[in-house]
Amino acid sequence: MGLTIVKNTVLIVVSLFFSCGSQTTEKNKLVSDVLQEEPNPDNPMKLPFTEEKDREDSKKAIVKTGELSIVDKIITGAAQPQLYIPMLAEKNVGVVANQTSVIIDEVTSADDNTKKITTHLVDFLVDNSIKVSKVFAPEHGFRGTADAGEHVKDGIDKKTGVPLISLYGNNKKPTPQQLEGIDVVVFDIQDVGARFYTYISTLHYVMEACAEAGIPVIIFDRPNPNGHYIDGPILEKENESFVGMHPIPVVHGMTIGEYAQMINGEGWLKNKAKCKLSVIKMENYTHQTSYSLPIKPSPNLPNDQAINLYPSLCFFEGTFINAGRGTDMQFQIFGAPSLPTSKYTFEYTPKSNEGAKDPKFKGQLCNGKDLRKEPKLSKINLEWLIDAYNANGKKKEFFNSFFVKLAGTDKLQKQIESGMSAEEIRNSWKEGLAGFMKIRQKYLLYQ
Repeated sequence: MGLTIVKNTVLIVVSLFFSCGSQTTEKNKLVSDVLQEEPNPDNPMKLPFTEEKDREDSKKAIVKTGELSIVDKIITGAAQPQLYIPMLAEKNVGVVANQTSVIIDEVTSADDNTKKITTHLVDFLVDNSIKVSKVFAPEHGFRGTADAGEHVKDGIDKKTGVPLISLYGNNKKPTPQQLEGIDVVVFDIQDVGARFYTYISTLHYVMEACAEAGIPVIIFDRPNPNGHYIDGPILEKENESFVGMHPIPVVHGMTIGEYAQMINGEGWLKNKAKCKLSVIKMENYTHQTSYSLPIKPSPNLPNDQAINLYPSLCFFEGTFINAGRGTDMQFQIFGAPSLPTSKYTFEYTPKSNEGAKDPKFKGQLCNGKDLRKEPKLSKINLEWLIDAYNANGKKKEFFNSFFVKLAGTDKLQKQIESGMSAEEIRNSWKEGLAGFMKIRQKYLLYQ
């Protein structure tokens, strides 16, 4: 039974506007005016909760999120329809979404029994008479099953009949024709806080296309599971690519909503265009809040451990080392047939699977390390990369051309090849990280 919102409930719109031509260093000036709306009792929203009481209980329950237990559950932007339904009513809406674009109501009782109700955002909008004209899908597709880098085709969503447009096929930036007839675009995708994770590149192109077409963009904000730290070399302009479009470190420590504001505010869109941007903020979130993703954000990030290790192990994608693709331990192990068994004692054999049809060393026994029980990282681990380079007998074949794109600079490869230690390399990042943190501060929405 759908939940009818109690009349006279005050709805505080915490969406933030960063409109054309406006830029400020004062965070409170980014917040829009407070609005009050009364739900229409004759046309209640069909919220994905079974009882009205569940909504209040879900905020009061003790919810375990990773290492922390918190009294107030994180409420994502998508889970606050009272804020955005009025913004979308009677409009033609485009939605940038994938399998993570869900509304989950979770109620945990004192005896740790948890009830979850999951509704996809597109289904929810259609059920609430919002006209979803098109769905735009990023890398890995709308259902999140395509390989990394795999060409994704356009199609039709079988459940709703809404056209699906791939932003990882013939074009990564929406074309004017694809945006034709759309009044507003909603962006709701779970990110993992790493520069080379391409959802923020899709965000850039969506904002740029919408700025050029005069179409507003609304971000439904979600937690950054790696939001508790900032680390890595700053990307240099000559190494820009789809796996790194902006001068930021590998780990940026921002939510997708905060990051969108930075793209706008720093003039990173083509011709320094400004997108009319709104952010539906989360409730009960800070950058230090540990968050366990309810749905894997892509085929090769299956769990919290993989997501935490990803900023460190993804560098192996720019080498001949396998980083767990072709197993069910993606980004939790690494190895290669040529690594010495005296030091690399963990054995595994990559095979074809979802998200890795042709992994490195397919069908070959690899010697490597198992990091599944490694403590949670709060900085990039360079030792694994350096040790694998030094242990490999064919150093000239260790790196490939993709490594510089992932690192965002050619300095890291040269530093490793020259024999610099992890500490020496990290010291070379300090100045760039300090500069980035000053810029980042202007766009933060959460502590």
